[in-house]
Amino acid sequence: MNTLAAPTTEMPAAPAAAHRPKLDAKPGPITLITFVGLLAAGLLFTAWSLVGDVTASGAPMTTWVPYILLGVALLIALGFEFVNGFHDTANAVATVIYTHSLPPNFAVVWSGFFNFLGVLVSSGAVAFGIIALLPVELILQVGSGAGFAMVFALLIAAIIWNLGTWWLGLPASSSHTLIGSIIGVGIANALMHGRDGTSGVDWAQATKVGYSLLLSPMVGFGCAALLLLALRAFVKNRALYEEPKGSTPPPWWIRGLLILTCTGVSFAHGSNDGQKGMGLIMLILVGTVPMAYALNRTMPANETVKFVAVAEMTQNALNRSVPTSLPALAPAEARDALSTYVRSREFNDKVVPALAATAGSIGEQVRKHGSLAAVPAEAVANVRNDMYLASEAIRHLDKSGAAKFDDETRLRVGAFRQELDDATRFIPLWVKIAVAIALGLGTMIGWKRIVVTVGEKIGKTHLSYAQGASAEVVAMLTIGAADMYGLPVSTTHVLSSGVAGTMTASGSGLQMSTLRNLALAWVLTLPVAMLLSGSLYWLFTRLF
Repeated sequence: MNTLAAPTTEMPAAPAAAHRPKLDAKPGPITLITFVGLLAAGLLFTAWSLVGDVTASGAPMTTWVPYILLGVALLIALGFEFVNGFHDTANAVATVIYTHSLPPNFAVVWSGFFNFLGVLVSSGAVAFGIIALLPVELILQVGSGAGFAMVFALLIAAIIWNLGTWWLGLPASSSHTLIGSIIGVGIANALMHGRDGTSGVDWAQATKVGYSLLLSPMVGFGCAALLLLALRAFVKNRALYEEPKGSTPPPWWIRGLLILTCTGVSFAHGSNDGQKGMGLIMLILVGTVPMAYALNRTMPANETVKFVAVAEMTQNALNRSVPTSLPALAPAEARDALSTYVRSREFNDKVVPALAATAGSIGEQVRKHGSLAAVPAEAVANVRNDMYLASEAIRHLDKSGAAKFDDETRLRVGAFRQELDDATRFIPLWVKIAVAIALGLGTMIGWKRIVVTVGEKIGKTHLSYAQGASAEVVAMLTIGAADMYGLPVSTTHVLSSGVAGTMTASGSGLQMSTLRNLALAWVLTLPVAMLLSGSLYWLFTRLF
């Protein structure tokens, strides 16, 4: 793949020097000191919070090895978010920089701050949607050698591809890359255990994610083009549709709109992309220090009473749905039946009895110990795995409709799943803060390569004020909507396709060499990430 800087007959000269923003200004010493200080503060806060949680849980320490692996895994996960910051967020600032709405260095600091805020207020839905793509047996044994091999393989593969595309100046998608890495690990794990490679991935969830990644660029292209055409029809100020004159900023209202949309895209990027790292960090924490993070220890006593009651009512409702000729299942047999169903999605007569038995076992465990925080260390992993299997089994039953529940049973099962998710799908504040700092600081490093591609190498003319505003508005709304529905989308794909849409709508034309490279990166991302992560997983399973 040639770099985008290579001259071609289709690529016109870059914008005139008088119109081109000054991208080479060096940050001052105060900025550098602040950057290093925030980085150090983030790492210290992470270590302090982790030690505090582990100490409060009373988790016994028999060896330092899991904690060393935990530290390495956390650094790699935060490194992924750091790379994600400078790889993806340049898309948010390209329009305000190339329309001279904000100075480059101020723009990336501004974007980094709102990425930080976006992560802090994120819901966590995207984080656990990503985890649902992982092989069920590895999630249940995430603290094992294979579990660490999985986490290291998919994170390192994603970092390698992100750095490679960044070096070439290609706005490739971090979301796309991480999904490919997860699928690669799932296929490799299935093949290594003698199963068909297609059985290693939740293809229903992967298809749902794939549609969001596929459709979001089309939405970006089409909606940005339509918005620009609507703007031309209703706003007749010709200056908005022409390239900036020198370094003159746009009129105050369009400048305000551009800054607002840059802020919105940055915030939405943080709330969506930041969750991917959070989900993986929670997997790492559950695997290494389950006593502290496998169950939501902050659940109050009154909620615990409610949890037990809902579990018992769910068990009774499910038992009424089971033919009396079927025998009750022991907890271990029920766990195996649910694990097989979650992995294969093949419904059989054992699934509903297994779910009933597991609901009763979970409720009894929590009732016996009085609260989630009081579950002893030796039981935590099993209780958490039973909760995960029950929640995933209910999700698949609800989607497939294989079990014909009456209205009351369906209501009980849905309420039970919500209780299970409240008990296991939580993200501590310190994890959000650590990811927010990594993503926010990453925004301020290495942004120039992608900014130049978006600002100069998609269209044949300099980005106009109206084009920048249209692309940013669409990107902000698309990513925000995806976050509401728990879908991972690519900031890169939405924004760059939005810029391409505005260039097409205005008749200024597209640089086909750049589009070919972008399309090539889009096509190659999934298979390359799959190959990298699958190969690394095989290698790491030999080492751990």
